[in-house]
Amino acid sequence: MIRSLLVAALVATLLPPTAEAVPAKVTDPVRYVDPLIGSANGGNTYPGAVRPFGMISWSPTNTAGDQTNAAGANGYSYNTPRTRGFALTHVNGAGCHPGAAGDVPIMPFVGEVTSSPTADTTDTIYASNFSHDNESAQPGRYTVALDSGARADLSVTPRAGVGEFSYPRGSAASLLFRVSNSLNGSEDADITIDPATRTVTGSVLTGAFCGRRANGGENNRKTYYRLYFVASFDRTFASTGTWVNDQLRPDTTTASGGEGYLTGANRAGRGSGGYVTFDTASDTDVQMRVGISYTSLDAARKNLASEVKPNDDVASVAAEARQEWNKQLRSIEVAGGTADQLTTFHTALYHSFLQPNIASDVDGTYLGSDRQVHRLAPGQRAQYSNFSGWDQYRAHTQLLALLEPGIAGDYAQSLYNLAQQNGGVWDRWIHINGPTHVMTGDPSAPTLAGFYALGVRNFDVQGAFDSLYRQATVPHPSGLSDAGCPGQCEGQRPNLAEYLRLGYAPQDTCHCWGGAAETLEDSTADFALADWARRLGRTNEYAALMPRAGWWRNTFNPSATPDGGYQQARRSDGTWVEPFSPTSGLGFAQGTSATYTWMVQHDMSGLAEAMGGNGRAAQRLDAFFHRPDGSWATGRDGFRYDPTNEPGIHTPWLYNALAQPWKTQETVHAMASLVYKTGPGGLPGNDDLGTMSAWYVFAALGMYPQTPSRAEMLLSSPMFPKAWIKRNGGPTITVTAPQASPTNIYVQSVQVDGHDHPQSWLPESALNHGSDITVTLDATPNHAWGTAPIDPR
Repeated sequence: MIRSLLVAALVATLLPPTAEAVPAKVTDPVRYVDPLIGSANGGNTYPGAVRPFGMISWSPTNTAGDQTNAAGANGYSYNTPRTRGFALTHVNGAGCHPGAAGDVPIMPFVGEVTSSPTADTTDTIYASNFSHDNESAQPGRYTVALDSGARADLSVTPRAGVGEFSYPRGSAASLLFRVSNSLNGSEDADITIDPATRTVTGSVLTGAFCGRRANGGENNRKTYYRLYFVASFDRTFASTGTWVNDQLRPDTTTASGGEGYLTGANRAGRGSGGYVTFDTASDTDVQMRVGISYTSLDAARKNLASEVKPNDDVASVAAEARQEWNKQLRSIEVAGGTADQLTTFHTALYHSFLQPNIASDVDGTYLGSDRQVHRLAPGQRAQYSNFSGWDQYRAHTQLLALLEPGIAGDYAQSLYNLAQQNGGVWDRWIHINGPTHVMTGDPSAPTLAGFYALGVRNFDVQGAFDSLYRQATVPHPSGLSDAGCPGQCEGQRPNLAEYLRLGYAPQDTCHCWGGAAETLEDSTADFALADWARRLGRTNEYAALMPRAGWWRNTFNPSATPDGGYQQARRSDGTWVEPFSPTSGLGFAQGTSATYTWMVQHDMSGLAEAMGGNGRAAQRLDAFFHRPDGSWATGRDGFRYDPTNEPGIHTPWLYNALAQPWKTQETVHAMASLVYKTGPGGLPGNDDLGTMSAWYVFAALGMYPQTPSRAEMLLSSPMFPKAWIKRNGGPTITVTAPQASPTNIYVQSVQVDGHDHPQSWLPESALNHGSDITVTLDATPNHAWGTAPIDPR
């Protein structure tokens, strides 16, 4: 018997791995999420309590000693552990400082309120330090013990929250409502305290996205919104008070007044708020429930009553939040991988699900871009807000459509609703309800075309297409405006008539951020609309738009440098803007010519031909990713790859189109490991509403959208031995890579549904109908696999 067992054991070691050898599937993904990732190093994330796609996000507003300027673009900076309150709204990873929201910071204060908190312009009195050792951030819950002795424990539903605050026994204990102190200031604010009902209500009129740049100017007033809040308490108030500017008003219950939008001393000492106090002689704990709305106080009350049950506390709400987050994160299940990979991956997935944000109330009302209250369109389940178009269309919107096609459809309808309320104009950056005009191009076109390609149908497809087609073909008066330029140019298709006449956006008369960048963005958008038109059987529109997809050639100067051609700004008389350098940003938006030259995903064969063929293009990519000493470029070099910003994040995958896919595999893995980390500094740059995080999710799966507006995926090497990609309400895509490891990064072969797959891309059918993908990996490159030309069209 013993000999038989030994023989059986020996045979088992010689047999190939079986299904049982696959590492265990992660069943509790929340445990791997670290919301503090990206809270330093310019990631601009926030660590507070939030549900997937939630309206409310309860998170700290940190201060470095300036009441008008939060320590981080999103209110929180890991390296500045001092807070002046916990605000109710945030936008994940916005790329300007201050960014947006941070509305109604609520501060537990230990001590007597003896002066106006607004007069404390350096946050010396009414703020507190804290230690990260006393801080806990997890999906749906945030807890911190402040050095003052107060403690805040916060959890949320989609539109409401429960907070529990504790104070030292016997201390003076107050809760401050800084109603006017949004990140960008405020035009107006108000507060009403009702001791009889133990409630505090109020609102703030704010907006002015990227307020330091726009300074509340007329070009930014369309972004104004009013946030309403209703807070109720489980205890009576010992006393109440309010303040207006530098005047403290004890025993009062109402106040109003905004800070204004100007920065520094112009905002300092202005604004209004109120406070309630509690007797801590025998009870040191206070529970507060809060609901918010963008339409009315009554809607905020309904949101709170609908989502927070009578017996709820922070623990019960947090337990539901954890359960919801686990369900959401199981959209992609993985097995295997290192501990750091699991943390980085699940946190990236978490950040990808923070937006879009629910903007409609439980009764279906929402604030439109005309600043009127509207109701959901027929069949629409929710109105969503916050569209960082120029960023998100390069990775995030495809991931959303892949994993949550139903939400993607409601998001598409939301953008269409806002465009209809905005005179037919689809703005490129929407905050809450308002067009901010931030960045360049027409990102709604590839976003919605990409949704449609990935099977999303639950929106007014024909109406949305017609509207976007009109925007792309009929000049709008705003296209001749320089308001907000650069950065927030008013025109969505700037100087369209001139663009159509010349076939490019002229640097001198385009009324845009940069002519070459605008040309590339519009070529991408026109390809998206043309391809969408083909799918819809709109032959006339296809014929009109498809030639325009090639207009990127009109700003490609083949003689730009002795080493080869580059994208270059061009004047309306046809001459090139000189002097020229590949490292110059003239004619571009947040990037250089060296980066933007590769922004032709929809026509890589044409770009390679313009560069002198696949071999020459691949050589140029090699120089783009590597410094002269052979090391990887990771930013701060205008001639090379910048993983911290969006214009070039697709470029690691372009080797697939140049018949050298093994270089895609090593480049993607290099960037994923070099610039994505665990810890607060773990993101390479501001997350831009989940875009940089979505890039990592795709990289870990070993696939990435070939073009922003289509469903095909370029292939690389998966990081996990097994992954299950589950489309909510649709088929599952499995990716099996048994040899996956930090060293086995090279694809040897691929099978799709049991058949050899020699192409370095997945067809649309594999995504929309589900598929079983098996990838064989090794530590050495296979120069034979995936070298066929890529042209899935």
